[in-house]
Amino acid sequence: MNDRYLGLVNTQIGSALASRVGLPRPAVLRRYQAGAPLLAGPVLLGSISGTAPPALAGLLAGAGADTRTTDAGDVAWAGLVLDATEVSAPDQLAGARTFLAGPLRRLMPCGRVLVLARPADGTDVTVDASRQALDGIVRSLAKELQRGATANLLLIEQGASLESGVRFFLSGKSAYIDGQSLRLGAGPAPPPTDWNRPLAGKTALVTGAARGIGAAIAGVLARDGARVVLADLPQAGEALVKVANRIGATTLHLDVAAPDAPERLLTYLAAHTDGLDVLIHNAGITRDKLLVNMAAEQWDSVLAVNLISQLRINAALLGGEQLRAQARVVCLSSTTGLAGNRGQTNYGATKAGVIGLVRSAAREFTAHADSTINAVAPGFIDTEMTARMPMATREVARRLSSLQQAGLPVDVAEAVGWLSSSGAGGVNGQVLRVCGQNLVGA
Repeated sequence: MNDRYLGLVNTQIGSALASRVGLPRPAVLRRYQAGAPLLAGPVLLGSISGTAPPALAGLLAGAGADTRTTDAGDVAWAGLVLDATEVSAPDQLAGARTFLAGPLRRLMPCGRVLVLARPADGTDVTVDASRQALDGIVRSLAKELQRGATANLLLIEQGASLESGVRFFLSGKSAYIDGQSLRLGAGPAPPPTDWNRPLAGKTALVTGAARGIGAAIAGVLARDGARVVLADLPQAGEALVKVANRIGATTLHLDVAAPDAPERLLTYLAAHTDGLDVLIHNAGITRDKLLVNMAAEQWDSVLAVNLISQLRINAALLGGEQLRAQARVVCLSSTTGLAGNRGQTNYGATKAGVIGLVRSAAREFTAHADSTINAVAPGFIDTEMTARMPMATREVARRLSSLQQAGLPVDVAEAVGWLSSSGAGGVNGQVLRVCGQNLVGA
């Protein structure tokens, strides 16, 4: 849906008016475009110790970034990358301020700040306190940045592969991810042969793919090279065919809540594919009511579609022969599952349940030939559903993130696409929020 306010304040007259009366001035975000460089300008690389690590400099240069290790004082920076993996004591945290303070004043619109650190491991209280402090620095800094810039934290385990994560968080694909912390483990994360088509040769299935976020996810997976199967209800057939024709996909009429859905899915995969590499659990419904007014059917139907179906399909795939080695499963959660929302106890239960699902199932998927399962939690995204909200409610919701605007379906799709790739093999059992650092939850 078109955000008219966003368009207005990015005109000369609208910007001046908003500035004069103190209204929010969200920036037009830099989103991914095929063929565009990783960053719109140079990136400054530094470390807490003061010496930029050569391996990281080589990685950035290999990704096509104009990488520099000294701040000349007059350069406009598209990205700031701080290696804080050596932090082990509170007094070292001052190195973050030393590195960032000056260059931040010259961070370009839609610039990227990326901090790399080690996760707390419970072996030393001083070390863990110092490492966790970096999370507070990044989340707070993200709230200070302006003009569409973002700040995020990557927690790097020993042996983890950095390249895919660094590329994603510096690129336009992460435009609506802000103030987040994500852990990269040591799971196999081979780089793709072609970074522009990281899913080439893969088969992916997306549920709830007829419209909205599901259709956007299908489009990104197809763009990235996957053979995509679109699944949705029979009554969504016309819309499903339109999406399929647009992206060159095939279709499957499937009610994920039906008792025979897992069996039908396995039968289809056996007959029409060589196995499944990527599964996106996107199908979902809402039946909003205050708990005191909620009927049993409204509760049961939401639980059946949004949560129980995922549990049943996952169990069938893990118990069958159609899920391929190093497969990727991505489940759609929501910030409602993290922070709750009035009138959505049923929906909130399912989206929190999805988070519990991926955390618990991570080990089981790892045992299945190094496969992974993760969740993406969207915040306020402009869709057909949000377009039906009262205008005042919608406008307030749009401005409640650090980026002062709603996300787009493609923002969720880009996160799903990255988690579906081979290079994201170190991410498992985690939740990635795509919410522009919305002011709900952490």
